[in-house]
Amino acid sequence: MRELPRAGLAVAAVTFLVDQLSKWVVTGPLGIRALGDARELLPIFDLRFVPNVGVSLGLLPADSPATRWALVALTAIIATAVAVWMTREKNRVDQMALGLVLGGALGNILDRARFGYVVDFADLHFGSVRPFLVFNVADAAITIGVVILLARALFVRDEQKEKVNA
Repeated sequence: MRELPRAGLAVAAVTFLVDQLSKWVVTGPLGIRALGDARELLPIFDLRFVPNVGVSLGLLPADSPATRWALVALTAIIATAVAVWMTREKNRVDQMALGLVLGGALGNILDRARFGYVVDFADLHFGSVRPFLVFNVADAAITIGVVILLARALFVRDEQKEKVNA
């Protein structure tokens, strides 16, 4: 029997909890819960409520109950595939990167199931230049996890692969 990827599961759990806690703080105690609500934290960073009914970059808008639940199902299938990959992955760094992706995906799935949209609130900008769409902790975790996986796949050689090729 395979050993559970404890580090990856821990990263997924922490990511999910931090994502949900941050969304609760922004929409609850800080009262940023309607489109147009915003609060400047730094000259380059605002908290701004944006209900995201689509996926990355606003693609595939789920603006009806049928498309909402189809998107929940699609992202749940992807999250399941990530979880299976994590259980089969032997490299601890890759397990933790997959944990970031899984935790972020679960946070956004829960939002979409509960509200019909994903709560986005982080607005990084430089004056009027906004290099990113408004995002959340889950989005950042997914992006960081994918970048780690890609960087490792493209630039990092495992010692075992080097020994086999030697």
